[in-house]
This record gives sequence, structure tokens and C-alpha cells, in this order.
Amino acid sequence: MSIKTTGLHHVTAIGGDPQRNADFYLRTLGLRLVKTTVNFDDPGTYHLYYGDESGVPGSLLTFFPWKDAPKGRRGTGQATTTSFSVPANSIGWWKDHLGRAGITTGRITSRDGEDVLTFDDPDGLRLALVAHPQGDPRDPWDNGHVPAEHAIRGLHSVTLSVAEEDATAEMFGELGLTFTGQDSNRLRFGAGEGGPGALVDVVVTPGTPRGVVSTGTVHHVAWRAPDEPTQASWRAELVDRGVNVTSILDRQYFRSIYFREPGGTLLEVATDQPGFAIDEPLLELGRALKLPPWLEPDREQIEHALPKLNLPSENNPAQA
Repeated sequence: MSIKTTGLHHVTAIGGDPQRNADFYLRTLGLRLVKTTVNFDDPGTYHLYYGDESGVPGSLLTFFPWKDAPKGRRGTGQATTTSFSVPANSIGWWKDHLGRAGITTGRITSRDGEDVLTFDDPDGLRLALVAHPQGDPRDPWDNGHVPAEHAIRGLHSVTLSVAEEDATAEMFGELGLTFTGQDSNRLRFGAGEGGPGALVDVVVTPGTPRGVVSTGTVHHVAWRAPDEPTQASWRAELVDRGVNVTSILDRQYFRSIYFREPGGTLLEVATDQPGFAIDEPLLELGRALKLPPWLEPDREQIEHALPKLNLPSENNPAQA
């Protein structure tokens, strides 16, 4: 078995109003908009990428914001919680901060030795902040909305809901993840050395209805591949095992393959390179609408169809 992902690359969800989405993730959660582009399969819709300063793999939550899409439903066959990593002493600060922003949070709980604070974004997407007791060495995005000592360090984990565990657990083993423990109906798997940014929890709920992917739900979860040759090798290995995998797709800032795990969640394997600075300087990430070469001839039409976005100046240090 050659597949050994080192952790999460990104999570992609479906949002509603794009300005409300940007306001929440930039101002309330303090992330950076590292790329403003479009859904390559539906260019009349934004694809917004939020992460750390440069959008390194493992820091990214991305959105297709469809303003008029119906409300989704969390259930089995989905990633039902996306968790971010924060410093060990910051959960109380975040509970107060979110309360001041009008966000209702759950009580602070402890799970696997970590403090967890759960809440929903304005479209109902289930999020959590998790404080790992050993900390998280990744650098935060330092902006004027969230103090650096409390800021999000990147993704911590995702939680998948399934009706039956065995086949899902087997596939995670095929992706190089290791089973690390179980708490009641929650199983944890880790990639690489584990820890924040490399974890997936599988919650087994046989009686729960299937989820409906739309506004307020996760569309897919992406895992890291170091480069294109490795990704191609992994794809061939998955095909040999009978997995229905897409061809390698050019997402401009990485290359992608997609397939479903047996429980129903759409998974992706995305390359670490080339990254988000290939078409604009680091200090200007996210400010301008970027299109792939094959959509540039339609730029005027696409820009006319997209609503305007107002971004805080802190998103681009040179403009602040």
C-alpha cells in the first residue's frame, strides 16, 4: 500500500449569501480570503477560499455560495462537523467573542483530552473550535479582527456521519490513516503523525436519515498529496482496488481526484502545489477575481453575473 496522506488539504461547503459568508469568516473567525475565483463547473457562482496568510494545505475552508439554494440537512453520508484548531488557552475567549457577535454556542466540552466549542455559521454549517493540550505550532493569520494569541491555526479535523462503520474504516486504512481510538460510537483516525490538521472522526448513527447536500452542509473533504506524480500513482492504486475515481482535474491551484467513501461522503485527494500565489502576489491574495485561462474569454459575462464583495482592508496588508 503506497497511499500515505499527511493530513487534510481543505474542506469545501455550500454557503448562502456570499457577502454574509465573507463577513463571518473574515471578520468573526479572522481567516484570510486567499482566493476569489468561481466554481469551475458553474462560473456564475463564486468559489471563496479562506485560510491562513498564504492558504497552506490544512488551513483551508472553501465555499460555493449559492444565495438562493435551498437549505441542506445534516445526516449520514456527509461530513457533519468541520473543526478548527485554536490555542489551548483560547476556548473561553472564543466563546465570549462569538457571543458578542451574536453567535449561539454550545457549552465547552472535553473530548480526547481536548476542549471543544461547537456552533453554526450563519447558514447553519456546523463548526467547532478545538484546543489541543500540546498546542499547534502552525502560524495564525495575524489580522485586526482576532488577536494572534487566540487566532485559528488551521483545520483540526472533520467528523463524518455514517450508518455503518466497517467499509468506511477500511477505506481510511487504504488512504494511509491509522485508527487511534474509539469513544462510544465515535471512531478517530489520524494521518501521518496525527494531531491537529490530520484527523477524521467517524460517528456511527444507524438510525439517522441520509443528509442532503445544499446550503449549510459540506460538499466534500480533501486530503493531501505531495505532488502530481504521487497523486497519479495513488489514483491508479485506488482504481486497481475497484474505487470509482474521477480523472485528474485541474483546479488551477492544485490538481484533484474525487471519489466517495462507502458511507457516502465525497472525498478528494488534492496536491499541495502549485498554491495560491501563482497568479497574484502574496500581499494581494483574494482581492481580485481570478479565472482559469479557459474562462478568461468569458470574464465580462462572469463578472456581470457575480455580486460585488466588500472585503476588509486587513485581508491585504499592503492596503491596510
